[in-house]
Amino acid sequence: MMKRLLRNYRKKSQIDKEIRHTPLEDVGGSSAAQKKKESRRFSLSTREAAKRFRAHALVEEKGHHDVVRVGLKDSVWTDLYHHALTASWPAFTAVAVFSYLLINFIFALLYMVAPNQITSDGQHTLLSLFFFSVQTLSTVGYGGMTPVGIYANAIVSLEVFIGMMLTAVATGLLFARFARPRARIMFSNTAVVSSESGIPALCIRIANLRVSVILSVDVEVALSRLVMGENGHLVRKFDQLLLVQSHVPVLRFAFVMAHVIGPDSPLHGKTMAELEAEEAEIIVTVTGTDEALGQTVFARTAYRFDRVRNNHRFVDIVVSRPDGRIAVDYTRFHDVEQH
Repeated sequence: MMKRLLRNYRKKSQIDKEIRHTPLEDVGGSSAAQKKKESRRFSLSTREAAKRFRAHALVEEKGHHDVVRVGLKDSVWTDLYHHALTASWPAFTAVAVFSYLLINFIFALLYMVAPNQITSDGQHTLLSLFFFSVQTLSTVGYGGMTPVGIYANAIVSLEVFIGMMLTAVATGLLFARFARPRARIMFSNTAVVSSESGIPALCIRIANLRVSVILSVDVEVALSRLVMGENGHLVRKFDQLLLVQSHVPVLRFAFVMAHVIGPDSPLHGKTMAELEAEEAEIIVTVTGTDEALGQTVFARTAYRFDRVRNNHRFVDIVVSRPDGRIAVDYTRFHDVEQH
C-alpha cells in the first residue's frame, strides 16, 4: 500500500515537472518532439531584484497602499477631491465626523470670548455654546440662544457662510461617491490553456453581474514580464495578446476570451518555469457602456501563471430550462474541467 502511494506521488511530481517545462502550445498532449531551448537564468542578485519588483505587480488586490513612494509628495490638500472619492467608507465617515465636531468646537471657543453677547435663559458653558454652534452651522436656529452684539453676529455670519459651503461640498462628495460608475464584472479565478480543437488557446471567462446589459465591450489582454534591458537593469515589458474576439457588442451573461498561442504569440515556446522566473502576469482590462446608466464602466484584473491551468476548459454555465427560459448557473462560473 505504501509503495503504491509513493509510486503515485513520484509519478504526479514527474508530470508536474514536465508540464512546468513544456511550452504552452505543446501542453495539449501533442506527440511531436518538444523543442529544447536555452533559457536565460537569473543570477542571485537579479532574482532578489525581481522579488522587490513584486511590489509593482499589477494584480493590485490590496491597492497601492503597500507601496512606499519616495521623493513624491502626496498632499491631501492639493488633491482633496480625489482623496475624498478614493478613501474607504469608514475613513471618509470618520474624517467627516471629526471635521464636523472640530469646526463646532472652534466656533464654541470663539463664542466663549464674549459669552455676554449670546442671550439665553441659563448660564453659558462650553457645551451649551457648542450646541449653539451646531444650530447656527446647520441654520436651524431654535431661538433659545441668539446673538446680540457685533462680535457675536460677526462670528454667526461667518459660521453660517462656512456652513453653507460645507453642506454643498459634503452633498457633492456623497453624491459623487454613490454615483461613481462601477462595472460589476466578474473574472474567473483561473485562466486555462485549452487545446480542444488541436490549437492551444489561453482562455479567460468574464461575466456581467447586473440585470442590465453592457454595450460595446472592448477587452484587452497583455503579457507583463520582467526582462533584462540593454543597460543591464530589469524593466517591465508589456506584450499584447491578440484575442479571437476583442469586441463584444452586448455582454448579457458570460463570455470566454480566447488568445491563440500560435507562432506570432508572445507565449509561443514559453514554458511555465520560464514565465514564473520572469514574474509574468496576464493583465486583463474591460471597458464598456452600462445600458441603464449610460456611462462608461471598466474593470481589470491580472493572473500570475500559478493561476493558469493547463489542458483544462471552463464548464458550461448556460443551460435551457424545460419551460423555454435560459438559466445561468453562476455557482459554477469558476469551475474548470480537464479534457
